[in-house]
Amino acid sequence: MKVPSLGYEQVIRALQRDGWVVVRQKGSHIRLHKRVQQEILKLTLPTHRPILRATLSHILKHAHLSVERFIDLI
Repeated sequence: MKVPSLGYEQVIRALQRDGWVVVRQKGSHIRLHKRVQQEILKLTLPTHRPILRATLSHILKHAHLSVERFIDLI
């Protein structure tokens, strides 16, 4: 299944449904954190409309989310 082409607002909402928390924004990037067991996962999301598919694919890999799970969260 292909990674969808979405704006950053939709991506943030989907990630928040998965437990990610927006920590801060600096310039055109937003930082998100998620506590998993005894570690904190960190993501940096660009505020682009739309976020490039390759960039979103990379973000999902770091978030430990499959494309199918991400689409369910949208």
